Amino acid sequence: MCIHALKIGVGDMDRTTVAIGGFSSEVGKTTLLCELLRALPGWEAIKLTRGHYRSCGKDPHACCVSHLLGAEPLVRSGRRETYAAGKDTGRYWDAGASDVHWVIVTDAQVEQGIRLALERVRAPGVLIEGNSFLKFVDADFAVMVARAGGGKIKPSARRALKMCSALYLFDDVDDAPTAREKFTSQLQDAADKDFLAALPLYTRAELPALIARIRTIHSPLAA
Repeated sequence: MCIHALKIGVGDMDRTTVAIGGFSSEVGKTTLLCELLRALPGWEAIKLTRGHYRSCGKDPHACCVSHLLGAEPLVRSGRRETYAAGKDTGRYWDAGASDVHWVIVTDAQVEQGIRLALERVRAPGVLIEGNSFLKFVDADFAVMVARAGGGKIKPSARRALKMCSALYLFDDVDDAPTAREKFTSQLQDAADKDFLAALPLYTRAELPALIARIRTIHSPLAA
């Protein structure tokens, strides 16, 4: 069987899977994931890193993960293999993750890598950071993180949008109506404006409501 013909139906397993994607880098995905870990004790976390030569815009030897790439996906699990202070996986541990899995793959290894990581999850729920894996995973809930000011949507985020359940605005704007208005005004010329406008939208001030929504989805699956 061709590996790309398989889609992982994680919703059929005894766990809740929540995906955290983002319009672009440095948009607040890791911060949101850590907030959710604090609110969902006992959950695990997965970090997906896609790499290839020049993936960091530098020469192959300077790429942050090129030396870890191989013929097969690399999955590191447990505190000893994934904790690094200040790094995303370290922040997961500091936020209370019961286990952390770091998946390092090439573009062609995403499906296999995420499958291997999910096989290691033993918690009732798992949070996964990234966009590209949503092509292969039926998440129970998927959040796309954006800034209220909008900004460019990278290709992997645009492809993942169709699988998203909600949008989350990561900004220092405590006034929810102001954040919403700012974001809506940025959508006027967006190619995906109609789809984006139809998605449930949460601001930082409404984070408790987002957490409550995830708990609602998780409860019957956990039962």
